Amino acid sequence: MMTMPQSASSILPAPAAGSVRLSIRNMVCPRCLRVVQRELERAGLVVDNVALGAANVRMPDGGPVDEEEVQSALQAYGFALVEDPRDQLVEEVKAVVVELIHYTPAELQPFHTYSHFISERVGRSYAYLSHQFSVREGLTLEKYIIRQKVERAKELLSYQDAKVTEVARQLGYSSAAHLTNQFRQITGLTPSEFQAMGPGSAGRRSLHDLT
Repeated sequence: MMTMPQSASSILPAPAAGSVRLSIRNMVCPRCLRVVQRELERAGLVVDNVALGAANVRMPDGGPVDEEEVQSALQAYGFALVEDPRDQLVEEVKAVVVELIHYTPAELQPFHTYSHFISERVGRSYAYLSHQFSVREGLTLEKYIIRQKVERAKELLSYQDAKVTEVARQLGYSSAAHLTNQFRQITGLTPSEFQAMGPGSAGRRSLHDLT
């Protein structure tokens, strides 16, 4: 069995000979990776690699993968196979954004070049990715990024000694006021108001609901 990474990543190597890549919706955290790997193995597959949004798998005997069986196994845990290539592209973009904002240390985040980074990682122009994202999700890619940043801010603010200015810095905002403005637009609260409500009182939304 492969060793799971300590943090979630959207990087997945090309499938080896005899393997196929499955695009999987709603994989947003390290725990998701563990659950998906477990269920794929229970379905009789050999899992070569697993990452946010995808897995490289094969049958032990080299036969074809039964995607209906895989779909059934994953659906019980809120995951789903993605078959349309355009939807697969969108899921890949989501995985890159989630990895960047939730699992990449602040000092390594390309705050001012998200568009270039996403384009480079996915291998398509940002304009094309942004268009496909809007068409498939009914939400702009820019808005999705903002929602993910606000969700990450909520997580950081759950530590009661966290300062809004420090959270803003960690998330690449130009100022605490900029974070406050976006935070209020998404949640209806300022970061300070949210923090004053206490841990868990407002609740964090599931990452795969942020569309």
